[in-house]
Amino acid sequence: MHWSTDRSTFRAEKSSMALPDNASCPKPGEDLPSFSEIIELNVGGQVYITRYPTLVSIPGSLLWEMFNQKNARSLARDSKGRFFVDRDGFLFRYILDYMRDQQLVLPDHFPERSRLQREAEFFKLPELVKMLAPKISKQNSIGDDPCQSDPEELSPNVDTARNLASVSAALANVTAGASGGSNIVSGGAGPDMRRSGFITIGYRGSYTLGRDSQTDAKFRRVARIMVCGKTSLAKEVFGDTLNESRDPDRPPERYTSRYYLKFTFLEQAFDKLADAGFHMVACNSTGTCAFAHDQTDDKIWTSYTEYVFYRE
Repeated sequence: MHWSTDRSTFRAEKSSMALPDNASCPKPGEDLPSFSEIIELNVGGQVYITRYPTLVSIPGSLLWEMFNQKNARSLARDSKGRFFVDRDGFLFRYILDYMRDQQLVLPDHFPERSRLQREAEFFKLPELVKMLAPKISKQNSIGDDPCQSDPEELSPNVDTARNLASVSAALANVTAGASGGSNIVSGGAGPDMRRSGFITIGYRGSYTLGRDSQTDAKFRRVARIMVCGKTSLAKEVFGDTLNESRDPDRPPERYTSRYYLKFTFLEQAFDKLADAGFHMVACNSTGTCAFAHDQTDDKIWTSYTEYVFYRE
């Protein structure tokens, strides 16, 4: 009798211990718990950590739709469990900043304005799309916009219109000069038709200075002469000697800092600039020093020098 009582007690204890396990199992069709307060995102390989209210702060946006679901299983995740969005990870920082306070702040001369506008359209942020759209004044010109991108990064249509206007003005000047009997160089535009602008050339050089203060005969070793400036000016001055392989298909009215010359003689570059009407207006140089050998006092000086040329 005593044994049966203990046995029934044991059964009761066993059944009571099993209740929490059964209660913890979700029923079929039951939704998962809501999102946590802190959300980790993997956007195109860039990791962002933000609060859940930020992601659902703009009703109707794509992130609001994603994180307004009760079932998180439908959202893609990476190998570490972070929610994954297959978009531009670097531009998403501006999307997230906008969702925090609904304001847009971009760096000066922001070059990827059109791409950011496309990202805003993808994330269903119509107000941000309006902020990123170029503002046109009554004179059909780009209006003053504190967040406007660099004028050199405007659409191709604007560049085409600008080039056509320049060509029309040049033709008008040529026609006026011909009718007035002014001097015009045959076979091309005269010196007054050349565009003004800056061209900067730079090079890295090195030389060895020994104990007797005698400089090595090969003191100026120039590995490469870099060219910075407007593409049209660089091509005009240096022609076929300009190596464009590092920045191919660059439009004429855009600037570049990646061209270099096929020769390594500074005087040759100076001659070409002088022949094209350029004059040196500034130069600067920086240098470093290191010992050539541990057993000697020979020193190797390495410098970087830039020369700025201007044509009126």
